[in-house]
Amino acid sequence: MVYRSYGGPEVLELAELPLPKAHVDSVVVRVEAAALNPADLALQAGALDGAVATYFPVVPGWDIAGVVESAGPVATEFAPGDEVVGYIRGDAQHAHGGLAEVVSADVRTLVHKPRTMGFAEASGLPLAGLTAYQAVVRTLHVRPGETLLVHGAAGGVGSLAAQIGRARRPGHRHGLRARP
Repeated sequence: MVYRSYGGPEVLELAELPLPKAHVDSVVVRVEAAALNPADLALQAGALDGAVATYFPVVPGWDIAGVVESAGPVATEFAPGDEVVGYIRGDAQHAHGGLAEVVSADVRTLVHKPRTMGFAEASGLPLAGLTAYQAVVRTLHVRPGETLLVHGAAGGVGSLAAQIGRARRPGHRHGLRARP
């Protein structure tokens, strides 16, 4: 799916675009599932024009889950056949977004997909998960033993924030650590 101008659902169209290639430090991923976020809809509506560079046609979708098809020569983190999850926002603004059959993604935007999750579930993790992690760990600096109150814990970000907060409990066997 692409859009060639800002607008609502009426500007979306099915299109054929050239297949992306793996660059030196990227991989080509066959997209099995993609998620849309409010930010995707705001970008499509033009609400972020002036704040975010947009190159038409735009293939929307920043969150993906799929299978690596090929890797660039120094992209040794992933091999063909690896199942991955990614937040490809930067790449999507200049090339192919998640609502494509195949995307090229920088390895820094990908992680291995949890084996216990399906592709559809995994594609909903990147933006919500990053937002929750940044709020709990990097902004609030919640430390083990502190109490975390999450308003809206039934939503995507809130449910993940509650789980991240719980994982930071003392003695929790799957505790999270912030990178320095």
